[in-house]
Amino acid sequence: MEYSDKGQADGLSPRYGKAHVVGPTNIDLWQKTIPEVFKETVSKFPKKDAAVFPEQGIRRTWAELDGEADALAAGFLKLGLKPGDRVGIWSPNRHEWLLTQIATARVGLILVTINPAYRLAEVEYVLNQVECSCLVTAAEFKTSNYVSMIQELAPELVSSQPGSLNSSLLPHLKAVICMGDETVPGMLKFSDVVDSGRNIETQELDRISERLDPDDPINIQFTSGTTGAPKGATLTHINILNNGRFVVAAQNFTEADRLCIPVPLYHCFGMVMGVLGCISTGAAMVFPSEGFDPVATMSAVDSEKCTSIYGVPTMFVACLQHPNIQDLDLQALRTGVMAGAPCPIEVMKRCVNELNLKDITIAYGMTETSPVSFQTSTEDPLERRVSTVGRIQPHTEVKIIDADGNTVAPGEQGELCTRGYCVMKGYWNEPTRTSEAIDEDGWMHTGDLGVIDQEGYCNITGRVKDMLIRGGENVYPREIEEFLYRHPSVQEVQVFGVPDKKFGEEVCAWIVPKPGQPAPDEEAIRAFCQGQIAHYKIPRYVRIKDTIPMTVTGKPQKFVMRDMMIEELNIDIEETA
Repeated sequence: MEYSDKGQADGLSPRYGKAHVVGPTNIDLWQKTIPEVFKETVSKFPKKDAAVFPEQGIRRTWAELDGEADALAAGFLKLGLKPGDRVGIWSPNRHEWLLTQIATARVGLILVTINPAYRLAEVEYVLNQVECSCLVTAAEFKTSNYVSMIQELAPELVSSQPGSLNSSLLPHLKAVICMGDETVPGMLKFSDVVDSGRNIETQELDRISERLDPDDPINIQFTSGTTGAPKGATLTHINILNNGRFVVAAQNFTEADRLCIPVPLYHCFGMVMGVLGCISTGAAMVFPSEGFDPVATMSAVDSEKCTSIYGVPTMFVACLQHPNIQDLDLQALRTGVMAGAPCPIEVMKRCVNELNLKDITIAYGMTETSPVSFQTSTEDPLERRVSTVGRIQPHTEVKIIDADGNTVAPGEQGELCTRGYCVMKGYWNEPTRTSEAIDEDGWMHTGDLGVIDQEGYCNITGRVKDMLIRGGENVYPREIEEFLYRHPSVQEVQVFGVPDKKFGEEVCAWIVPKPGQPAPDEEAIRAFCQGQIAHYKIPRYVRIKDTIPMTVTGKPQKFVMRDMMIEELNIDIEETA
């Protein structure tokens, strides 16, 4: 482990009898920029594998990746882009995505990561909100035809000189760079932009990199926007570089490691915990496919002898169902991170036993905190790694507060608040929404409910807004979900509230049954709960489903489920208000 918590017990354990913990400070907080650390890694390990994209047939050493990224950075400059300009990227996991991340950081361009699932209105909002000058896009992915959507938003492209767009709907966007071999009117080809920068002197790039401040914004990530317009969390070199580094330190990464990254690059999980974690150590990055595919993922783990793998719980569930898992060589696999959504205990145990992930870790965080603030370590006993999200990360501070803002005692539930280097600069150009999230003392109010025990381990118990109130009783869905996972036929479960005239809210559970097991019916699930959990926690409504609605990052969309139940049950919202 790169850092040790020895001598740090007073910080890692609750302070002054309160649920308030402070991370270790005996490891330096890097005051460095991303290009500075990237160049250090390139000089140390020039001939080692840096990135592998099996689906594209691409394999690059650190030296090769460096050369391509520098060429792209120079190509960006030739387009007239300058430090501080915003460059959007709208694409699944591709080699071009990785190059764009490294190249934009090289010359101080702020990378704006756009969800590949976004459609017209969402993309228009994002590009205008942060005033993107340039957009790098894939041609298409799954059901998304990015080229046609951009052409619909900016019909002026057809008659524009590439790099000189003048759009009424997207007034700040001047250049659109498209991946692939096809030439699209008004758009630049990605390969041409790279080629245009191949002969530039690297001293010009070096001069820009040397002037960058580690506290400069370098990345804007838009939150899901389930309760309003998406918000652009603005993150610095210090934010995301250190966070990626601390995440892989908890897994004992060295340059010998090989990380499988099936999670999306547009999200912190992929580009921070994955890419920047590997850049900080020299570990190889393996991107199995453009979008998550369990067969491609496990095949990459096998063929590339990956030592670590990232994923949300649903991804691990899918990997465990690989039809030929017994024939795969998983001996090199030892660690990884399961995060992004609550991690069911039974799924965690199966990963340890069936995927050889004896040192797998759990991480917790949010985009606004770069993202990780809690993580288990490989030294933690299994019981801790299957029942908590670990302890506080270095140079980070967390407390649990009640509804009045008072710090609660260890073991008591409340809202989790985070402070330290990892907290974003704010939401881009939204001071009001920023002040609603970050108080005057620098605490980021996460909206997550949690408990910190006497040893400083944290358990996330739900969302403040997920909590439902049935007949005056507070009901926390996570508690019911964990109980229902004990049922032998339950593979996935989500619990949420639906409006009810008599009780205010009623408990509803959506269940995905295990393959090969008889699907339980509504009465069987309620009977399973009887006498085991309080009567008011027993789901009034149970639905057996093939899948659970998820975001691209694997987070369950409970608001979608709730709306579907309201429609199915024909509930009159006004009558239940």
